[in-house]
Amino acid sequence: MSPELISILVLVVVFVIATTRSVNMGALAFAAAFGVGGLVADLDADGIFAGFPGDLFVVLVGVTYLFAIARANGTTDWLVHAAVRLVRGRVALIPWVMFALTGALTAIGAVSPAAVAIVAPIALSFAARYGISPLLMGAMVVHGAQAGGFSPISIYGSIVNGIVERENLPGNEVVLFLSSLAANLVIAGVVFVVCGGLKLWAQGAVDEHDGGAGDDDGSPAPAAGMRAAGAATVPQKAAPRPAELRTGPASATGTLSPETTTLTPARTATLTSLLALVVAVLVFDLDAGLTAITLAVILSTLWPDDSRKAVGEIAWPTVLLICGVLTYVGVLDEMGTITWAGEGVGNIGVPLLAAVLLCYIGALVSAFASSVGIMGALIPLAVPFLERGEIGAIGMVAALAVSATVVDVSPFSTNGALVLAAAPDVDRERFFRQLMVYGGIVVAVVPAAAWLVMVVPGWG
Repeated sequence: MSPELISILVLVVVFVIATTRSVNMGALAFAAAFGVGGLVADLDADGIFAGFPGDLFVVLVGVTYLFAIARANGTTDWLVHAAVRLVRGRVALIPWVMFALTGALTAIGAVSPAAVAIVAPIALSFAARYGISPLLMGAMVVHGAQAGGFSPISIYGSIVNGIVERENLPGNEVVLFLSSLAANLVIAGVVFVVCGGLKLWAQGAVDEHDGGAGDDDGSPAPAAGMRAAGAATVPQKAAPRPAELRTGPASATGTLSPETTTLTPARTATLTSLLALVVAVLVFDLDAGLTAITLAVILSTLWPDDSRKAVGEIAWPTVLLICGVLTYVGVLDEMGTITWAGEGVGNIGVPLLAAVLLCYIGALVSAFASSVGIMGALIPLAVPFLERGEIGAIGMVAALAVSATVVDVSPFSTNGALVLAAAPDVDRERFFRQLMVYGGIVVAVVPAAAWLVMVVPGWG
């Protein structure tokens, strides 16, 4: 049995054990990286740790640390109240506002994970208070980021168009952008319907001072996933929850108290920090994780009482999960498993079959690794049969781009991990499984749909 095949089978075993035994998949993946890397691939510790996602580790820790402080001092409650006022109480519009906001950020040049890191904590806090499905809100944020991700001036768009030019393939920047925009818009619409968005429309508007249904101790009602989406606008008895899971002060009727809607010095400083994070990332191109940690440390120093428990609320299990899985994927990359699979598909003599298989490889690998990285590897692999003219290059590149990015809602990808870590007041293990199932559905359906719509007709 080849080393590449062994490494893939071990990954399957990791999934099975984590699912059936409730062991943290990240811990299993670290052990698998050590075993496969050392025994099969003959890698030393440095080779194994070469795939450790240090930048993602810092982003996850920094962003969840900063927003844990924002939750503790009531800043997220204030932002939720401001969002309700912005849409005049139409809670159903908020997921689409988040979709448009992340799309606009990536379209003007923000890196997709940076846009998600900025928007997801606010979006998920809103979802927790109003009982909107966290899966719906998280998917809208991620798909919004990908919808704008291939504009001609975006990071993804510039990289892919550069690869196409370097490989001397026909390209069309507008088609690439509109393909991704349309695909993510359609997916967002389907998710909105399936995850209870229509119920939110049916409820109409809520009072802009409403903070969502509360239980009799004043805490907001549980988020969707524990009960039906949209039910938060109907006062009801909720199961008591530990104090550390409550998101802010509310009256017994579920309305926001004056304390929640008032800007205190701590909240003003936190809002300024969030704005500084946006400017630092988008304007000065600073690292989102390091910037967030620095701002969180400053806030902790100035208001230690609000920040005392914030470090404990960093999503450490999620950090272990994501870093472990991505370290193992790094081992796969080091030992050539990904290239081995791609070259095997590229050598198939039937171009249309090779095209759909490349789309699936792009989706599968991207669900665990860098979207741009896998596109940079797969587009050159497609060059030989694209040069024969049997498949349109423009459609093939667009299909690969869509297939490799829509799966970023997977909890193992950077964007999915940020959404998982940012969600307050939810059972994270359950939310993780929801994201994993949804990511699996996207991987199974979207590459075939993209191939059918963009490749089979022969675009370009």
